[in-house]
Amino acid sequence: MNSMEQAAYRHDRPGPPDFAVVGGGLVGRLVAWQLAGAGHRVALYGRGDEAGTQSAAWVAAAMLAPLAEAASAEPLVVGLGAASLERWPGVLAQLPEPVYFQRNGTLVVWHGADRAEAPLFERRLRANAPAALLDGGFVKLAGAQVAQAEPPLGTRFAQGWLLPNEGQLDNRQALRALAAGLKSRGVRTYWNTPVDALPDARWIVDCRGLGGKPAWPALRGIRGEVARVHAPGIGLTRPVRLLHPRYPLYIAPKQDDLYVIGATEVEGEDMSPVSVRSALELLSAAFAVHPGFGEARILELNSHCRPTLPDHRPAIVWDGARTLRVNGLYRHGFMIAPEVADAACGLAQALASGAVGSHDAFDAFRAAARWTELFHAEFAATAAH
Repeated sequence: MNSMEQAAYRHDRPGPPDFAVVGGGLVGRLVAWQLAGAGHRVALYGRGDEAGTQSAAWVAAAMLAPLAEAASAEPLVVGLGAASLERWPGVLAQLPEPVYFQRNGTLVVWHGADRAEAPLFERRLRANAPAALLDGGFVKLAGAQVAQAEPPLGTRFAQGWLLPNEGQLDNRQALRALAAGLKSRGVRTYWNTPVDALPDARWIVDCRGLGGKPAWPALRGIRGEVARVHAPGIGLTRPVRLLHPRYPLYIAPKQDDLYVIGATEVEGEDMSPVSVRSALELLSAAFAVHPGFGEARILELNSHCRPTLPDHRPAIVWDGARTLRVNGLYRHGFMIAPEVADAACGLAQALASGAVGSHDAFDAFRAAARWTELFHAEFAATAAH
């Protein structure tokens, strides 16, 4: 029996699926795909479409930059990002469609007027980043070295840092390839299907992002805005981050002269279109990095809200019964998703096998897990119901 026949066999067996994954964004797709790959019958319910156009992942720049993010992120997030960066190539190699993946590093630069931002960034980065990431992964550049690292920038920046080990991928290709991967592994998918009541399955994995707020009142949205432009002739070879006191900018080059430009981060679950101010700041800052962006063609101005918990950390919560909730990836979705999804699948399979079924067993699982801080349980809340 080949893999497609095995998938069809699992798909057609009577009875409810082993797992119902609720939420069709990045993490939901990864969890469903991985559980199906482990031999489980899986159904996935997403309120959005197969392409993922309603998910936060659709708007992301998909930079895999744990060292750069260490300037502001929790050590847990940095660790998850570093491990996920190593995991992504293996994930992509198993998907049935190609996904653009690049590991050419990140370049961090600043204008002379903003030079005070550089030592602040470096101090925060060194305080939060593990030594393994810093060793050979943080290279100071001066003068001609900046132009040598990224020739299109010429002599516009007198100093910079090259973080050579970081990467990026194409977010929309990844969502599409994961959708194809779900089909190839026999996952029963229900797109454009809002879930008001949890579906029939032995176990539920709730990955609904902001849609999970009824079960997770502390969850909130933090708005992000990006521009996607077509800019032939610029030729950046890696993501560039511009330090700035008000709007630290990133420019992520994708295939075919496509660039994703982002900076803004606003509290509040405002899903309205991009504001004029944000658009002007994004595009003006990009023009200041390279004047060639003045001739770029704007393909999209887009916004979304990233699901965020009060401590800005992701969390995996077991309700003490049959439901896992996975949420709070904030603006680090693609950077940390493989490790978060893998951790969630590990607990899900421990529940399904009976290895975890009590408070003590959960505590033992959590203590032995690589990412202990990810796992939480809500036995008291379950008992109250």
